[in-house]
Amino acid sequence: MKDKESKSFIKQIKRYAKVGGVVGTLATKLASQKYLGVKLDKKKHAAEVRKALGNIKGPLMKVAQLSATIPDLLPSEYATELTHLQSNAPPMGWLFVKRRMAAELGLHWQKSFKEFGKEASRAASLGQVHKAKLPSGKEVACKLQYPDMMSAVTADLSQLRLIFSIYQSYNKAIKTGEIYKEITQRLTEELDYERERKLTQIFGEIFSKSSYVHIPKTIDNLSTKRLLTMSWLEGKPILDFKNAKKEVRNTIAKNMFYTWYKPFYEYGIIHGDPHLGNYTIQSNHTVNLFDYGCMRIFEGKFIQGVIDLYYALQNNDDEKAVHAYTQWGFANMTKNKLDVLNKWAEFIYSPLMEDRVQKIQQSDSGIYGAQVAAKVHKELKKLGGVKPPKEFVFMDRAAVGLGSVFMHLKAEVNWHEIFHSLIKNFEIKKMKTRQQKILKLVKL
Repeated sequence: MKDKESKSFIKQIKRYAKVGGVVGTLATKLASQKYLGVKLDKKKHAAEVRKALGNIKGPLMKVAQLSATIPDLLPSEYATELTHLQSNAPPMGWLFVKRRMAAELGLHWQKSFKEFGKEASRAASLGQVHKAKLPSGKEVACKLQYPDMMSAVTADLSQLRLIFSIYQSYNKAIKTGEIYKEITQRLTEELDYERERKLTQIFGEIFSKSSYVHIPKTIDNLSTKRLLTMSWLEGKPILDFKNAKKEVRNTIAKNMFYTWYKPFYEYGIIHGDPHLGNYTIQSNHTVNLFDYGCMRIFEGKFIQGVIDLYYALQNNDDEKAVHAYTQWGFANMTKNKLDVLNKWAEFIYSPLMEDRVQKIQQSDSGIYGAQVAAKVHKELKKLGGVKPPKEFVFMDRAAVGLGSVFMHLKAEVNWHEIFHSLIKNFEIKKMKTRQQKILKLVKL
């Protein structure tokens, strides 16, 4: 046992050395600029950081992507560069893959497959996917976790704490404690492919009667805590449809909206990672949804808060808005704090307010959203800051991430109509019953 712990510690030290230079340089240069007045070519340095992170497998890439979505956590030059990280670190070679597969399924693992692709079809931050064929002829995807990911997570989260502590020392607008907790919990969960297998099955049940989305079927006897085997779903990247006919783009946008928010409003579960690599589009414009490691399960009162805030904004009802924010977990609400938070909420909710066909936002660029976020951030700083509840992190990420997809598609849809079709029958008690029933189904 001690030998195992020792090896784990050595791996963590190696990881610190590997990523510490990247994060340490970023932290030092930002601090030097802030406190010593040292001039820094942020654009050039940001590109260097992105390049360095792009060659490091593991959770730091996910942390970087997420950090880039939190308003003003990093200077805009860094946020812009980090949003381009597409989790495409160089894949493991074939000899490495064979060793990893043998560790998960035993020395004779290849007998379980008629064919097994030697090249990874996709390399992500925590693992890579290989296309294979079972003896029955069925095509499958084998998602294989990189080795020593627990050591990498432990090391990378310590680096994130360093970034957050430096940020917090000179910027008091957003308290990062709960954000750090949420990222830690979700990343740790993502390492457990057994949990992801069960969540994949949960989404399969949720969408069992839906034709607009396809969920892979898991192959349980060929899955472990670090290997997930599931049916192969053929599709094209969503950005391939950027120049498709308007009707096609609108159909894809509607399908994406329902795919993300049906589980949320009916079962209190949301897919927390609307990353472009986590879905593809079939020829009939339906959605293939992948990667169920980053899930958030909510209490009914949080979802009720989302709905209450919508009606509060629509009716200028401050009392209802305060109640909604409290349901979300925001504490110590004041009139000034309410006014500032409502500015961000109005930006997020605006396409849902009017019963008409419209774009997700009037501008086709993300600049307006960034401007709203910057204004909100500046005003929160004056008020002594705000501590976002941890549940808020991935909910907000989903909303902003999907919004950017709809902007790419230039979709024009009646968002109000779709939203109301999802919330019209919401009741906390019924949602909780559905949630408990489906979680028990797979013993999650």
